[in-house]
Amino acid sequence: QVDVVESGGGLVQPGGSLRLSCEASRSISAINARGWYRQAPGKQRELVATITGDGSITYADSVKGRFTISRDNAKNTVYLQMNSLKPEDTAVYYCIVWGDIDYWGQGTQVTVAS
Repeated sequence: QVDVVESGGGLVQPGGSLRLSCEASRSISAINARGWYRQAPGKQRELVATITGDGSITYADSVKGRFTISRDNAKNTVYLQMNSLKPEDTAVYYCIVWGDIDYWGQGTQVTVAS
């Protein structure tokens, strides 16, 4: 059983957009806080955005105004809409579901290049 599954990564040109999805299994509460991390080659993992069960949101300064995190509790899914993408956004993006046990997705590659 895979607890958390990400999708939506890919190759996009600078200035383009992608939407990542993170679906959690039914065994995981839909109201747990969720987040997106990313890790670029040779760099530390960076927290990109978070959203709590009641909808409180935070963003890293590097993505403010360009990325939007949202959630659909009925689908037990969190999204990351990424606009105005830059080459420095290139990374593997990971979803996390926080709780008594933290659940990590397998990661999805986002590559921003001409």
